[in-house]
Amino acid sequence: MTGKLLLLVEDEVLIAESLQDALVEAGFDVELASNGTDATNVLESNAMQIGALVTDIRLPFGGPDGFDLAHFARELSPSIAVIYMSGDSAVEWASKGVPKSVMLAKPFAIAQLVTAVSHLLNDAETQLG
Repeated sequence: MTGKLLLLVEDEVLIAESLQDALVEAGFDVELASNGTDATNVLESNAMQIGALVTDIRLPFGGPDGFDLAHFARELSPSIAVIYMSGDSAVEWASKGVPKSVMLAKPFAIAQLVTAVSHLLNDAETQLG
C-alpha cells in the first residue's frame, strides 16, 4: 500500500471526520478540505504528492464541485486516483466523471471507500511501474 497523501473533500463535518479516521487507520495520510475552493488550493500546492482525490460531488460556497475538482486534479496530475461520493448525483457520473474513477453512492460502508482507494492506487502504481 502506498504512503501517498489523499485529499478528502467533504462539507459535512461528522462524515468528514469519520472518513478521515478510517482512511488514517487504513494507513493513508489525509488532507481534509471542506469546500471546492480550499481543495483547489491544496491541489495547486501539493498536486505531485497527492495520490488520490476523494470528493463529495455537491460542495458548498459556490466554488467548484467534485466533478470540477477531479478534472482540475487530472490536469495537474494525470494519474491521480479519483473517488466520488454522492447521495444524489451518482447518475451524472457517467457523463461528468473522469475516466477510471469510482462512484460511491451515499450511504456506503467505510470499507468500500478504503477498498476503492487501495485498488485505484495499486492500479496507478502498476501502470507507472
